[in-house]
Amino acid sequence: MDKQYQEYFVVRRQSAPRLEFEAAAIYEYPEHLRPWLEAMPRQPGVYIFHGESEAMPLYIGKSVNIRSRVLSHLRTPDEAAMLRQSRRITWICTAGEIGALLLEARLIKEQQPLFNKRLRRNRQLCSLRLSGEKPLVVYAKEVDFSSSPDLYGLFANRRAALQALQSIADDEKLCYGLLGLESLTRGRPCFRSALQRCAGACCGKETREAHDERFAAAMARLQLVCWPWRGPIGLKESAAGMTQYHIIHNWLWLGSVDEPAAAAQLLRLPAGFDHDGYKILCKPLLSGDYEIIELD
Repeated sequence: MDKQYQEYFVVRRQSAPRLEFEAAAIYEYPEHLRPWLEAMPRQPGVYIFHGESEAMPLYIGKSVNIRSRVLSHLRTPDEAAMLRQSRRITWICTAGEIGALLLEARLIKEQQPLFNKRLRRNRQLCSLRLSGEKPLVVYAKEVDFSSSPDLYGLFANRRAALQALQSIADDEKLCYGLLGLESLTRGRPCFRSALQRCAGACCGKETREAHDERFAAAMARLQLVCWPWRGPIGLKESAAGMTQYHIIHNWLWLGSVDEPAAAAQLLRLPAGFDHDGYKILCKPLLSGDYEIIELD
């Protein structure tokens, strides 16, 4: 072998991620999964790759076309390790993409599949509250995020919330001291002012009003939407001859039924704010594109 080629080959092997190399090396089309493809629908829904364990699936995904998406998995060398461990594939059809997204998020949290990015119920979920001179970090376990009108952003923890606040300050040349990100000595400019990274509201170079207006405009993009109904609602979704009513309260998906009259059991469930539900449901619920039924 040519010496120059040998050196190139060694460098490539050393620099390539080990997992990717191994996956490509062991990949072969998973013929043992073909029997599961015959009845697989071309409808929206959730699909599940199962291994030997009945308690923990290998992977849970969603698609508007289950069959097409599963076939793409079977042709992906990077997923060779998961495919070799798979023994069967099951699926649950939904009436559309919203139902698939909601069901996928719930099943991943409940079953913690081996090859999914783990989704957990975040007990530190927090937001920024603007109700005084300085923003405060508040937690979902202490404040009802579904009904508080002065909350901005959803963050996994306090550190993430403060990093977002700092990023806004950097973009808008706001004062860390006035935002509570660092201590400020009365009558003296902050350190960032000398570096021209702060527009100078801390030392009179700009007015506090101008500073606060820029801050408010930047934060407006993050404002949480309060639950706009008096109580629970049903969102109607239909596709491919199937209709579901997604029962939702305070941005929490309680479940889906075939008709609103069947929702009584679900309405007895507690309905606290849900991060994933908010992200999935906020846009479609407020778009006006879906029929909404208010439930007593």
